[in-house]
Amino acid sequence: MAEHLLSVKDLHTSFTTDHGEVHAVNGISFDLDPGKVLGIVGESGSGKSVTAYSIMQILADNGRITGGSVEYKGQDITKWNKNQMAGFRGKCCSIIFQDPMTSLNPVFTIGNQLEEAILLHTKKNRAQAKARAIEMLSLVGVNEPAKRVKQYPYELSGGMRQRVMIAMALACEPDILIADEPTTALDVTIQAQILELMQDLQKKLGMAIIMVTHDLGVIATMCDEIIVMYGGRVCERGTADAIFYEPAHEYTKGLLRSIPSVDRMKERLVPIAGNPINLLNIPAGCAFCTRCEKAMKVCLDHVPLERKVGEDHLASCWLNDLSLQHKAEELSAAGVRREEIRRETGWILEAGEWVFDPVAPGEEGGADLAR
Repeated sequence: MAEHLLSVKDLHTSFTTDHGEVHAVNGISFDLDPGKVLGIVGESGSGKSVTAYSIMQILADNGRITGGSVEYKGQDITKWNKNQMAGFRGKCCSIIFQDPMTSLNPVFTIGNQLEEAILLHTKKNRAQAKARAIEMLSLVGVNEPAKRVKQYPYELSGGMRQRVMIAMALACEPDILIADEPTTALDVTIQAQILELMQDLQKKLGMAIIMVTHDLGVIATMCDEIIVMYGGRVCERGTADAIFYEPAHEYTKGLLRSIPSVDRMKERLVPIAGNPINLLNIPAGCAFCTRCEKAMKVCLDHVPLERKVGEDHLASCWLNDLSLQHKAEELSAAGVRREEIRRETGWILEAGEWVFDPVAPGEEGGADLAR
């Protein structure tokens, strides 16, 4: 199998606070290949932005990666030193932050800030860096780029500043672009333009994109795979069609119910009940159990395994495991071997009763459950 461009494996990230340790990311794993677009979705506090910052290693001083790995072209960058990471940022992987006004320095011109990134990561001289800056502004659709490089951030509109941030991120032609809520501060029209611009640039440059957002609708048409996060864990992953039309986790279903639709104009939107999870006190079982209307006792005490629920579609929900009991009964009636039934469904017949005993990832016979 070809090597993945980026491979995040069982990543854990924590923050030390006066009230205790905040477990912001709790074992997230995913792969990203060249030219692909991955969407990471979840409400505030779900761990999606911390995942992005962990990849770039730009966490706050009280944050640290406590477990797992981040492999770029087969090399674990969590073991790299500061100089190696400085070379990785910008040249190999760039990030677009949520609010361009707080990301751009107000006392330097647009040109100064673009040229600084180019000079830092390439061998261009100052004249070549200025020409490259103007070229990048033109590429992202900024009008009169030669004039804009002399202006300050406050002289540009919100949409224009976001285009400058995209130009800065792409100036060194990175393999990976992380977009952290890139359209949150923009109105709907500009939002659509920015998303279209990113899609066009992705096709032209062939880079991989990680799109971090709280809005499923934003990434519905542009992602090859979508990951839904809650409580620092992956609830569900799959294609946009699988996530939108066949959601297999109650949290994903809740997110979809809260999206306005022209087909349901007369229906009241149904919010997700309860408050976001307290990351200082994560439940022993499913992170979403305290807000789930269908929570069972097993949800409180045991973390559900990520299981295949469709073609290229996985979810971590005990309801999916319980629904497989009927399949186990059918396989048993057909004469399928006991261990094969356990491997396929997680259910096993003990003393005449069906008991849920799933094959753990890495356990013999459990290859299909491991990512």
